[in-house]
Amino acid sequence: MEKGKEPVYAIECKGITKTFGSVVANDHINLNVKQGEILALLGENGSGKTTLMNMLSGIYYPDEGSIYVSGEEAMINSPTDAVSLGIGMIHQHFKLVEVFTAAQNIVLGTKEKLESPKAMKEKINTICNRFGLEVDSDKKVYDMSVSEKQTVEILKVLYRGARILILDEPTAVLTPQETEKLFKILRKMKEQGNSVIIITHKLNEVLEISDRVTILRKGQSIETVVTAECDVNSLTELMVGRAVNLEIDRPEVAKKEAILKCVDLTIDSSDGTRGIEDVSFEIRTGEILGIAGVAGSGQKELCEGIAGLLKVKKGAILYNKENIVGKTPLDIISLGISMSFVPEDRLGMGLVASMGMTDNILLKSYKKGKGPFVRRKPAKKLASELVKKLSIVTPGIETPVRLMSGGNVQKVLLGREIESCPNVLITAYPVRGLDINSSYMIYNLLNEQKKKNVAVIYVGEDLDVLLELCDNIMVLCHGKITGIVNAKKTTKEELGILMTGGSTKEVAKGE
Repeated sequence: MEKGKEPVYAIECKGITKTFGSVVANDHINLNVKQGEILALLGENGSGKTTLMNMLSGIYYPDEGSIYVSGEEAMINSPTDAVSLGIGMIHQHFKLVEVFTAAQNIVLGTKEKLESPKAMKEKINTICNRFGLEVDSDKKVYDMSVSEKQTVEILKVLYRGARILILDEPTAVLTPQETEKLFKILRKMKEQGNSVIIITHKLNEVLEISDRVTILRKGQSIETVVTAECDVNSLTELMVGRAVNLEIDRPEVAKKEAILKCVDLTIDSSDGTRGIEDVSFEIRTGEILGIAGVAGSGQKELCEGIAGLLKVKKGAILYNKENIVGKTPLDIISLGISMSFVPEDRLGMGLVASMGMTDNILLKSYKKGKGPFVRRKPAKKLASELVKKLSIVTPGIETPVRLMSGGNVQKVLLGREIESCPNVLITAYPVRGLDINSSYMIYNLLNEQKKKNVAVIYVGEDLDVLLELCDNIMVLCHGKITGIVNAKKTTKEELGILMTGGSTKEVAKGE
């Protein structure tokens, strides 16, 4: 490179600014990605990561600033423009047609003619061989694992000629083995001159896979650092702006008594398919029981079955030795069982999107009141307390929760459940989408419940967190238990074996 001449980057953003009303999502952000490089993009919730990537993929258009692709200024007004420039984005929630085959999904939306399946499959196979991808072109998406679906998504963008790939939380629901397989693919792409931008909250993965890291904070680009010169603590400090304690406590509670026991539990999903089958386990007071499994392994059906939201087809749920199968959700709540479920559609369960915090809290407590009138004052007081205690960002407690960020919605939901003082607390994905500060706040809240002898069921995606936070971990695969292990004595790799259908005997052998 000539002296004084700027390098040519695969993609470069200069002074990118994007506002939504009075909210400045991106404030003069600078970012560049070298050819043949894996760049990690880090930042807390609301730091502007998704907004910036949406502009690179053509979903949004910047108010100010310029985007350069291979040294040439580019106008990205639509996803089609992004594709024509060789930019492809793989979203966290897959955009596939379930009843189509892999091949049909890959060519969907292109000008390729489906009348020539042989040529189409040959092109797909060529791409697979080049990057080390494996896919059954004729397999229907609804028969695929999460990892297989992700492979199809990657093939979709490569089929369209993508040279710059953006991956949003690509390992959120993968096993350790599937994650390592994905990383091999990304390294192969890097070797062949492609550029990759990866957004993830998992700092250990950032250190493992990326060459450089760009940190965003409050809509601004703070710094870009060489990954080899960083560690988890330094990256966290750059993200948050101060040092953060990253240790998760696991307090010991002396007195433990079995409070909830499931016996041969079989529950069908809402669509009639089998959710869980012959599941038996127990949880004790002062215990955090983790539940691990790839997405769709029966976690949702188990939680909803215990809470009375799904009909139990067979088996018993014993709460303090009383069978609660057949009781209404209200009856179960009155007994002291509370559920904080955070699905992909955060407002689909538990909270009413058009209501503010006060009214959403009242949903849980209004029947406790006496007389014909609803007492709003206690709910209003609790809403204000939760805002302070959980650092909930909202214009006001009467503001509709649909106007809050996903992370703040989760805080409202979990805070409401904890304040109902349950004996059993079911938390499904309570930190999904939360930044590192908020996540550790939630872990501390759950440990406080544990110290109060509450039995906590924690359904999680991050295996590192499950191993640090929980006492025992139950692993589900295709609706069945493949093992219940002591969190202190197992590893991520062993959990990965169980998550993909292996047995405790295979774990013991190290297979």
